[in-house]
This record gives sequence, C-alpha cells and structure tokens, in this order.
Amino acid sequence: MSATSEPDLPEAGRPLLTTVAIIASCVAFVVIGALQALYGPAIPALREEYGIGPAVAGLSLSAHFVGALAGVLVYHLQRGRLNNRVLLGGSYVLMAAGAAAFAFSPNWVLALVGTFVIGLGFGGIDYGLNQLFAVGFGHRSTAMLNLLNGHFGLGAIAGPGLIGWLGADHYPEIFLGIGVISLLILLTLGGVAAREPRPAAAEGASTGGARVIPIIAAFIGIYVLHVAIETGVGGWEPTHLEVVGYGAATAATATSAYWAAMTVGRFVVAPLSLRWSAPSILIVCCAGMAGFLLLATVPVLAPYAYFGVGLMIAPIFPTCLPWLNRAVPGVGAAGAYVIAASMIGGVAFPPLLGGVIDTMDVKTVPLVLFVLAVVCGVLSLWLRRNAPDVGGVDRRRETGRTDAVAAP
Repeated sequence: MSATSEPDLPEAGRPLLTTVAIIASCVAFVVIGALQALYGPAIPALREEYGIGPAVAGLSLSAHFVGALAGVLVYHLQRGRLNNRVLLGGSYVLMAAGAAAFAFSPNWVLALVGTFVIGLGFGGIDYGLNQLFAVGFGHRSTAMLNLLNGHFGLGAIAGPGLIGWLGADHYPEIFLGIGVISLLILLTLGGVAAREPRPAAAEGASTGGARVIPIIAAFIGIYVLHVAIETGVGGWEPTHLEVVGYGAATAATATSAYWAAMTVGRFVVAPLSLRWSAPSILIVCCAGMAGFLLLATVPVLAPYAYFGVGLMIAPIFPTCLPWLNRAVPGVGAAGAYVIAASMIGGVAFPPLLGGVIDTMDVKTVPLVLFVLAVVCGVLSLWLRRNAPDVGGVDRRRETGRTDAVAAP
C-alpha cells in the first residue's frame, strides 16, 4: 500500500513499531505491571529491614506514583525536542537505575528516592508506549492497546506471585532482575520509529477550538471516574464482602478474581474492537459497570458482580485513547492529560471514598460507585454524539475499507 493511502503510518508506509518492538513493548508492560504490584507484598521485608511502620512503608507506592506522574509530564514536554527512541531509552534506563537503587539502598530515604526514579521511568514508558500504540495501527489501534495493557495485568498478577514464591526478603533480587530486563529492552529500540507521523484531522472530526476543550474534559472525566471505580472496588471489595457475611479468605479470593478479570477483559475485547467502534464499546462498558455494581448490593451475587465490574472496566483505558487522538488530532497534549488524570485519580480517590464511607456505611460502597458509573455513562453518550469516532471502525465500514493498516 502506498504512503498516500495510509496516512496513519510514518514515512514511506513504514510502521511505527516492528514486530520485535511490539513484542518488546508487551514485555515492558509486563515489567511495569509487576513493578506497580510489588510494593505491597514487599512491605513486610521493608519494615523489617528499615525499622519503619506500615504507613511509612506505604510511602514507597506514593513516591512511585508521584514519579510516574512527573514521568508522563516530562516525556510529553520533551516529545518536540527528543525522538521516541531517546525518550523510551531514557525511561528504561531510569527504571533500571531506580530499581537498583531501591534494591541496594542503605537507608529508607534513599530507597524512596529509588522508587521515585522508578516512577519517572514507569511514567515515561506508560505514556510513550500507549501513545505509540494509539496512533501506530490505524483502526487496529484499539485492539493493539487492549493487547498491550492486557500484558500490564499479567505483570500485576505475576509480581506478587513471584514475591510469594521467593519470599518477601528476596525483593532486592526481584527488583534488580526487573532492572536488567529493562536494560535488555533497550536493544529493541531500533524497531521504534523516531517520530510519529504528523496528525491529520479525520473528516468530520471535532477539531474546532470551541469544541476541543469540552471533548477533552469529557474524556478526562471518564478516565478519572473509571479509575476511581477501579481503585474503589479494589480497595473496598474485601471489606464490603466481609460485612455482608463472607469470610476473609473468600473475600480475598474474590478480590484477586476482580483484578484478574481486568486482565481477561482486555484480551477479550482486543478482537471485538476490530468489529465494534470505540463509542459502542465504551457505552456497553459503562452500562455494564453500573449494572454489575447494582448487582453487588445483593449479598449472594456480590462476589460474581465484582468480577463483572472488572471485566467492564478493563477495556475503557485502552479503548478511549485512540478515539481521543482521532477526535482531537491537533491537540498533542490530549493523551498526556488523560493519562496524568488517571494517575491522579488513582492516588486521590481512595481517601475521598474512605471519607464518604466514614459518614455512611460500608454496605453503600456499590451504590456510591454506581453513581460514578452512571456519570461515566452520561459522558460516553455525550462523546458519542459530539466526538464521533469517524476515523475508527464506523468510518471504515462506511467507506468499505477492511484493511486500513498494513501488518507491522
């Protein structure tokens, strides 16, 4: 296919990522998924080694997320000056350096510095690869993003499992191993295009200045709210299930199943997104979240309902990002805004939800989250009307195109 028939691709029809680079990117997401999930299981060993309390040990995850947010912003601000290979390479090196510092730190302060540096690299990799996958595969970008983020879930499941198998006291070796893998991925960066193609507005895209701001705001709202629901269920599901009569072991198992559902959901949606548009998937997911959260108010159905919530939440992040890029192609910062918003939501919402529950009852958790899901649904309906996915599956059907992007 010629370059003129494939505006999604960089110069001369070359893909943004070769097959080797795609595989390496999936490995990278397994790595960052494992990293994010390792801090909690490592806390007992951290407390023993540094003589700190649970709250102080929990600062490791906070420092990681602060670094991740900074990493997203730094990566975005440098995109105009530095190419993708340099930015991704720097992110991998930062993550490896931070992992080594955290593993061998002589005191807690330096360990926190290490987690912050890990976060810087983490944020750059998260933002950089999500952005490349969002623009690099044409109508298949939604499928590829779901596939990429599904690997994050695999890492989040494997990380704690590795701690459980080797023991929390072996966390330094685990972090060091992750650093080595990060450095090995550097060898594949030659398969990453230095620059993305200049964005071109799709026919009918809402790029007028008066409409761009509300469209981006609606996407940010969906990202913040769905992450709020995600962390709300993950944090409060065990407590809610115990309050309505389940044992601690059952509640813990059900919560693990919820997180596994988020991984399964992304792999399941990947092929479906080749036939269904992003707006349709988002609306179904929002309606499904709301429906399952209502079912979670029924004690006998609650564990299964939370599993359903996980399935419905899973595709939202990777499905909305390509749609956002097509809806406002002239706003390069849009992706950075929503990814940063999702991180802020993950940090800020849990204590806010805790405050609400303090004034009410734990049994109201599903209803509080149901309200957020309804708002997500309203925003998704508004976006479908005001930011139609004209460059995605719907548009391809209208024009009769079946193969919008050449295989990488």
